[in-house]
Formats: sequence, structure tokens, C-alpha cells
Amino acid sequence: MEGYSIDIMLYHSEMRGVIMAGGSGTRLAPLTKSVNKHLLPIFDKPLIFYPLTTLMLAGIREVALVTSPQEVANFTRLLGNGSQFGIQISYFEQQNPRGIAEGLTLTRSFIENQKIGFILGDNVFHGSGLGRQLAGYENIDGAHIFCYKVRNPRDYGVAEVDHGGKLINLHEKPDNPPSDLAVTGLYFYDEDVSEYVEKLAPSDRGELEITDLNRMYLGQGKLEMTVLSTGTAWLDTGTFSGLHDASSYIRVVQERQNSRIGDPFEAAQVQGWV
Repeated sequence: MEGYSIDIMLYHSEMRGVIMAGGSGTRLAPLTKSVNKHLLPIFDKPLIFYPLTTLMLAGIREVALVTSPQEVANFTRLLGNGSQFGIQISYFEQQNPRGIAEGLTLTRSFIENQKIGFILGDNVFHGSGLGRQLAGYENIDGAHIFCYKVRNPRDYGVAEVDHGGKLINLHEKPDNPPSDLAVTGLYFYDEDVSEYVEKLAPSDRGELEITDLNRMYLGQGKLEMTVLSTGTAWLDTGTFSGLHDASSYIRVVQERQNSRIGDPFEAAQVQGWV
């Protein structure tokens, strides 16, 4: 339990969590020809363990996992109903990949009238004090996104800020990025998120875009942004190099610090849930 002793405290949030683990994983073919990318290994643990642990660090004990119908059985074999972690996991099917934000329409019965933490299943977060920081969004009013400075902002959703650093717009994979602030795959929303999602229209790609949802909150003056510090790692594992980099990072940090990263068993013990 050494790896989490400084990072979290005993805490249980009333907030619910949603993990988006659908999609076709085409960028990782042929690895994903027969295996969902969220079940691929990141060093010594399956990828899905990392976002699940992030939600647990925020004190979230009720989690919905959205994936394709053919993958539900595989995730159930790995995670069960979550009782071994002291949490409850429910499964929701996404028939076809129609955008990240669709995960919030599919889980409406789970999230309605609830504040939620929403995380993409291929995002890995790690940093000292991150658990305490995330636990602070239990009483969120509006929405909150997290940004990270990157060298290749064209590959991500990008935050545009004014000269004072205030968020003024969001852009989805822009050709000419207005900043180097990539929007990560971790979001917190208040109870109004179900109503906002219902108003979304499919984009030109035929998808419900998470950027459009966040723009709705921004238009109402209810979207806040945090730029993650350089002491926090954000790893996007949607590419071969991303998978390799994440595995290398986890191996090096765990071995040097004699700690465990992204381990829901250990997080549950430290939280006092099991």
C-alpha cells in the first residue's frame, strides 16, 4: 500500500463514475483484432485497471462501464461486479462506436440526477496528491476538464485561453491549434449533464462529441479548467507508441519507488473498502 499512502485518504463520494471502454481500436490493429484495447497490458496490469483506479482515488464506488456487446463477458470475467474492490460495477452496451459522449446517453438511467466522474478507458493518470484533488469535485456545479501541455496538440481536443489564462473556447483536433493545452480524457459533471447530452446533435463524423458537450457548459459560463502540473503524468495509450511509453513509465516508477500504480486492489485496501 506504499504507493498510495500519501496520495489518498479514506473517503467515499456520493458521485458516480462512468468509464468509456468501447470503440473499435482500429489504430491498434492487429492487437485489437480479437482483444478489446482496454484489456491490453500496461506493464503488469490490464489497461482498464488504471482509469478504474483513478475513479476509486476520487472516492467513487458506483461505476458504469460502457463497452461493445461482444466484450461485456470479457470485462465481467476480469472485474466481476466490483465487490472484490469494495465497489459496484454495472455494464452498459454500445452497439456501434458513435462518439465518446454517447456513453453518457447510454448510461442515462445510471447517471440521471447524479454528479459524475467520466473517464476514457485508455487514459492513464498518475501524480502525487491527485486522489485528493479529484475527490474535491464531489460538489461540482457545472463541469470541469483537465488539460495537459503536449508537443502535438493537433492530435487532441485543444483548449483556447485568453491572455489571462481563462478558458474561452475548445477545438477538436484543429489544424492550427490555438495553444498546446490538450484536453485529457477525464471530466467531472454536475446533475445537469443528462439534459445537456440530450441536446447534442451528431457531428460531421456522425458522432456525439465530448467537445460539443463541454462547449455547452462553456456557453453557460459553467465550465472550469485545470492544467495538470508537470509532476502529474497523463498517458494516452491509443497508439502503439503510447502503449509502449505507458508500460515503460509504470515499470520505471514502480520499480524505483517500490510502489503500485493503477492497482484497484491496493486502492480499495487503502480506502478501507475491503
